[in-house]
Amino acid sequence: MQSGAPETGSAESGAESGNCGLGSAGARALPLAGTPALPVRGQPPPTRRRSLLDAGLAYLLLAPSALVLGAFGLAPLIQAFLLSLRQWRLAPGPFVGFANYQQALTAEPEFWKAVVVTFYYVVGTVPVTIVLAYLLAETLHARLRGMGFYRTLFFLPYIASPVAAAAVWRWILNPNSGIASAVVKPLGWEPRWLYERTGLFQLLAGIFHHRLPEWAEGPSLALGCIMAVAVWQGVGFAVVVLLAGLAAIPGDVTEAARLDGARGWKLLRHVKLPLLSPTLFFLWIVFTIRAFQSFTQVYVMSVDNKGGPAGTTQNITLYIFQSFYANAPRLGPGYGAAVAMLLFLVILALTLFQFRVLGRKVHYS
Repeated sequence: MQSGAPETGSAESGAESGNCGLGSAGARALPLAGTPALPVRGQPPPTRRRSLLDAGLAYLLLAPSALVLGAFGLAPLIQAFLLSLRQWRLAPGPFVGFANYQQALTAEPEFWKAVVVTFYYVVGTVPVTIVLAYLLAETLHARLRGMGFYRTLFFLPYIASPVAAAAVWRWILNPNSGIASAVVKPLGWEPRWLYERTGLFQLLAGIFHHRLPEWAEGPSLALGCIMAVAVWQGVGFAVVVLLAGLAAIPGDVTEAARLDGARGWKLLRHVKLPLLSPTLFFLWIVFTIRAFQSFTQVYVMSVDNKGGPAGTTQNITLYIFQSFYANAPRLGPGYGAAVAMLLFLVILALTLFQFRVLGRKVHYS
């Protein structure tokens, strides 16, 4: 028993000596907590000069885009604001401050009439385009035969020239020689299409021999035709974007929802719409801004290219155009620039409001 004790002690001493050797090596390999990490072999340590070079390279790559945005975005905006503070005619006029803004908001009834027309146009095109595009996208997403052909068919109006498309539709809606009139005349209806100033709600109420107050007549039939053409031309873009969003929804998620009993409206509300919310939010923002800025279709399809009949198709952008080149002493480039700045502020405020309110309901995960 006594002879075994030294062997045990020697073994323990050997273990201790071995552990000491491993401990020194481990100390070199694994630094203690709180000590700075050593640089990886072969990689130079980060320096301030290298950070400045990386930042300089980043700014150099951003410079072309920044120059384009500054030259064609920020600079015209600043110039328009400066222009709105003066009473311009053929030459720069005197500085009038915010008098042009005050005139538009308080002394020009045509301005508010154009605001109402713009409101009708936005409300009548944006929701209709997105809802119709979703229905078409769901149909095309169902693996139908010839799906590629239908996708191309719906996208063709979007890539068509807006001027050419509007001119063709103006010919189609001609009350005397247009195709649309030839189709509905056998039914006993002879609408004047782009020449009709009566509101859509009043036309419907007239079927039952009712007369609505002027404020409740709604948009004119002429404006309704222009809105229909805008929906026809914009729905193709929304369909393609929504098809991409539907394709990104995992199939196992919808399958699991169906196994749990989700069908129809429940599947749409609790599964598809939350997963499509980023796509729908993008389309809502883009189409809202585009509707406020719409000009080409309204200008080409209005009967007199001035918002006729009786100004029922004169939206805010056409009003800016008419004011900018008007010969009236109270109007002109300065006044038109002021109205354009008001439109910019409205779009900016509405976009920020949508990001703040609707953005909270968007699910990005």
